[in-house]
Amino acid sequence: MTDTALVSPDAADAHPGHPLDPASAADYQAGRRILAAAGLLAESVRFAYYGLDEPAKDEVLAAPGSQPPDRRLRAFLLDVHSGESADVVVSLTRGQVVSRRVLDPRSDGQLPIINEDFAVCEEVVRADPQWRAAMARRGLTDVSKIRTCPLTAGSFGAADEEGRRMVRVLAFVQADPHDYAWSHPVDGVAAYFDLIERRVFRVVDEFERPVPAESGNYDDPAVHGPLRTDLRPIEITQPDGPSFTLDGTRLRWQNWSMRIGFDAREGLTLHQIAIADNGRERPLIYRASLPEMVVPYGDPAFRYWQAYFDTGEYLVGKWANSLELGCDCLGEIAYLDATITDDFGEPRVIRNAICIHEEDYGILWKHTDIFNGSAQSRRQRRLVVSFFTTVGNYDYGFYWYFYLDGTIECEIKMTGALFTAAYPGGDYPYSSEVAPGLGAPVHQHLFSARLDMTVDGLANAVDEIDVSGCPVGPDNPYGNAIRQHVTRLGTESQAARRADAARGRTWRVVSTDQVNRFGRPVSYTLYPEAAPPLLADPSSPVSARAGFATRHLWVTRYDPAQRYPAGDFVNQHPGGAGLPAFIAGDRDIDGADIVLWHTFGPTHVPRPEDWPVMPVARCGFTLKPTGFFGRNPTLDVPPPAGHCQDGR
Repeated sequence: MTDTALVSPDAADAHPGHPLDPASAADYQAGRRILAAAGLLAESVRFAYYGLDEPAKDEVLAAPGSQPPDRRLRAFLLDVHSGESADVVVSLTRGQVVSRRVLDPRSDGQLPIINEDFAVCEEVVRADPQWRAAMARRGLTDVSKIRTCPLTAGSFGAADEEGRRMVRVLAFVQADPHDYAWSHPVDGVAAYFDLIERRVFRVVDEFERPVPAESGNYDDPAVHGPLRTDLRPIEITQPDGPSFTLDGTRLRWQNWSMRIGFDAREGLTLHQIAIADNGRERPLIYRASLPEMVVPYGDPAFRYWQAYFDTGEYLVGKWANSLELGCDCLGEIAYLDATITDDFGEPRVIRNAICIHEEDYGILWKHTDIFNGSAQSRRQRRLVVSFFTTVGNYDYGFYWYFYLDGTIECEIKMTGALFTAAYPGGDYPYSSEVAPGLGAPVHQHLFSARLDMTVDGLANAVDEIDVSGCPVGPDNPYGNAIRQHVTRLGTESQAARRADAARGRTWRVVSTDQVNRFGRPVSYTLYPEAAPPLLADPSSPVSARAGFATRHLWVTRYDPAQRYPAGDFVNQHPGGAGLPAFIAGDRDIDGADIVLWHTFGPTHVPRPEDWPVMPVARCGFTLKPTGFFGRNPTLDVPPPAGHCQDGR
């Protein structure tokens, strides 16, 4: 659930405390005044995106006393009458528009979906004679009981689709307002809808299958049965309060420090992540975010076009949930609100959008020594920074974990409703039957993490580490040897890599000018989950548009303009943008200011147990210090209270 409220003009400070602080309500309203004064906000203009245009890294990291960076906002403006799309940047510092570029929809693609699109689409599609006739052939004559589901269209080279801002519209039966529409897909028919002309320009009606009848109303006692009565309460308390401090957007916990950001497109962003060590604050990551994800569906028949870029096409941050204590978060919680805008650029606050808390995480380390009799245990603890968003049928939780030993973990929790279709029968290889006559296509969830690394400074490089056993030989007479193979990735083209579980492949980000007490480069290692990347054929339209998802790792030289792995404008883009274009110059990345882009996520073969609402599935990656510290950095963690205090 999202709880938003309009913000009054005086509800926020127009002067941020830090250049990376998220755009405030006052920022957005000041930006609107500048745009209006420039004549860019006609009655028919909508904001498809509006957010902070972050200053370049060198401006933020400039010496104290330097001129503060220009405070700028970026707006994607859509004229819903003419279809003109423009990318506009305004300077709040100078009070003027600093750039405006009109997009060519044939080469640049379209702007993201706006809220208005959903309501307009349902009203017009329900009234279309050809679509109503298709419904009537299926015995569906009361269109008030049919919900339309407008979906981004992709790009497939059809002549009547080129340059057209459009969606493809599927249908689901909803017998009453409480009915679970995902249970009742109307398969084989789709309306192709022009969002500017506001009309159905084609109805595709390929086949008829019975509408699945079984209820999926998971909150209906007739479906879920008697609720369990033997789950006893679990309470998490911190009598002295949490161990973290939050000063505006600046978060500190144990030796960690970072800034918290939020963006309508990316959702939660983390900035200037550092860890204190021997009195020195050591930088690790300048900016961490999840700037894109794609969900390609694997049914080659009627719905071949289903592939959703939830970040670039729908803006995951815009749909962030308002989190509730006891439901979404347990313990001593600190919440941060998020300020976004509506279609008109008016600010709205999402209450409790970001959750910050601590969790006990079991044993940190433990040893009972057979020689000196010492018996010691320490408890692991982690700081959790998270948000949840609902994009259509799926709900995604984005979690960042920070551990006492310097480990960083990113985890995505996926739940919600499967996207359904009528099941064709037999052993259909592209879908699973999850209820009688109800199918859920095989699909992937592929996320891209952007990690702007600063491991002890800006001069970094990446080594690929493989491990292998060694054959019997003069140096390995008993065949037991195991060795590391270290390969420096010297250029951007060399650094487009895939994970390899058989080789235990990891990627180590090393400083090229800082060494540890052993004289070796300090480093952090990325441990990937070696799940398949994009499985679509390399010649497919979705592969052209989601080129970032064809590799698990990309490394680029830092460029402030390169923020999004599938490009700035994802909706209906013909392909080739983003990471494949970023590495075309094949820049040197050895000892440079570099950005890691990591693709991860599951291939989901739905199970009956995933229906009617899916238990959380998890995916993610881990970053661990490797020679970054001189020894275990948690020796100073005190033993737990109680009998563990006596270590001998």
